[in-house]
Amino acid sequence: MDVEQVTDELYALRPSEFTAARDAYVAEARRAKDRAAARAIAALRRPPLAVWAANLLARERPEEAERFLAVGEALREAHRTLDGERLREAGRQRHRLVAALVRTAAALAEEAGQPVSDPVLREVEQILHAVLAHPEVAEPWAKGRLTALPETAVGFPGVPPETLTARASAAPKDRAPARDEERKAEKAERAEKAEKAEPAERAERARAAEEARTGLARRERERDAAREAATAAAAAAEEAAERLRRAEQEGEEAAERLRRAEREREEAAEAAAGAERAAGEAGAALRAAEQALDGARDAVARADEEVRRYGRAERGRSSS
Repeated sequence: MDVEQVTDELYALRPSEFTAARDAYVAEARRAKDRAAARAIAALRRPPLAVWAANLLARERPEEAERFLAVGEALREAHRTLDGERLREAGRQRHRLVAALVRTAAALAEEAGQPVSDPVLREVEQILHAVLAHPEVAEPWAKGRLTALPETAVGFPGVPPETLTARASAAPKDRAPARDEERKAEKAERAEKAEKAEPAERAERARAAEEARTGLARRERERDAAREAATAAAAAAEEAAERLRRAEQEGEEAAERLRRAEREREEAAEAAAGAERAAGEAGAALRAAEQALDGARDAVARADEEVRRYGRAERGRSSS
């Protein structure tokens, strides 16, 4: 698995999509038995919303990002060389560029379907100041891979005292006006830093308050959803219990009907057996009656024959 390509793809996603996509790639790497890629991808952290917006700016506007990085390099070089004129010129560019890029970042986030609030935009501004001041922030930002919100960096890292002393001793006398300009620039920068410190603190407090309100609203929604789920579960359980009671009652009634049917079947079988016995007895009696009738008929026939013989004999005696 190409970890660099996956990293670019993940940091181009919106923060809400980052974790699921990262975990899917980790699972895919593990299925492929690519343990190194799985570890590297699992170590990637979801960027905060402001960091995502700043990364989006670097990805979508590479030419503007390149010019911005050039201003940062010029500022750092001017600060290292204590070049007052270059400091002033780069400082003017810095303010214009930061303001313009913050607006561009807001528009890009809106186009990407992830609008950002004013506190988040102030964090984007903080990130851009850090990009100007610190190469270690500028490098991942230029690749669109910044992962965390850097510390507030309105000014630039201080120059070691020994460097200032060496440069002051080596500088010609006619550099005094330049040093005055440098001191003025440093004083203006310190004033700017002090001026921006309080709004930054207010912005941080506002951001924390907004996050707290968002978290509270989320917890309230989760609580309400849990209550609704509990109510629905209780209703479902009650309904299931009622169905079970009805089923048990219907089962008992069916068992009783079965028992009655068994008794009726046994009684019918006994009645049928009795009827069969009675029919057998009636048949025997009928046959006996028929035999008796046949005997009676024979007796009658014999009696008739005797009567006829007797009549013939009497008529014979009378004629003689």
